[in-house]
Amino acid sequence: MTDLTGNLRASDADREAVSERLRVAAGDGRLSLEELDERLDRAYGAKTYAELDVLIADLPVVTHLAVAEEPLVLQTRSGNVQQVGPWIVPRHITADCAWGNIKIDFTQASCPHREVVLDAKCGAGNIVVIVPRGWTVRLEKVTSGMGNVVNKANDAPVPGLPVLRVIGQVSMGTIKFKHPRR
Repeated sequence: MTDLTGNLRASDADREAVSERLRVAAGDGRLSLEELDERLDRAYGAKTYAELDVLIADLPVVTHLAVAEEPLVLQTRSGNVQQVGPWIVPRHITADCAWGNIKIDFTQASCPHREVVLDAKCGAGNIVVIVPRGWTVRLEKVTSGMGNVVNKANDAPVPGLPVLRVIGQVSMGTIKFKHPRR
């Protein structure tokens, strides 16, 4: 009997699942931004499973990508806290820094979400956030007293890559967003 499953019509959910897998692969460095853009266009235009399968045929099956539903809370009064290396990004992150330092590095993280909210509160300390190129950092409800908010990760957004929405306040410290060094 001939296997016709590849010729079956794909649903919107099927196209979205493949698109999310492509985004994760780009975040892991398996696809360039150009490849991601081209494959996303093809994924959203795909009509059958066969058209979707070819877009992910050269990507490993990711079994470790459990969606992190619990918010991530990073808090320090006078010490240092770092979220670095491989990790799964939840939808909501809270960074609360009184006098110390918080570092959040997304460059090796797997982000299964299109949008992530960072609620940052900085007293006299420093919060440094490193995002991969192509991510969008959107400062939404951020206030500053005598401190600074610096966004050096303000490249043109890349469709399909995550948006980091930032809300929070700075008293005398600094919140800085940047890309990794090349």
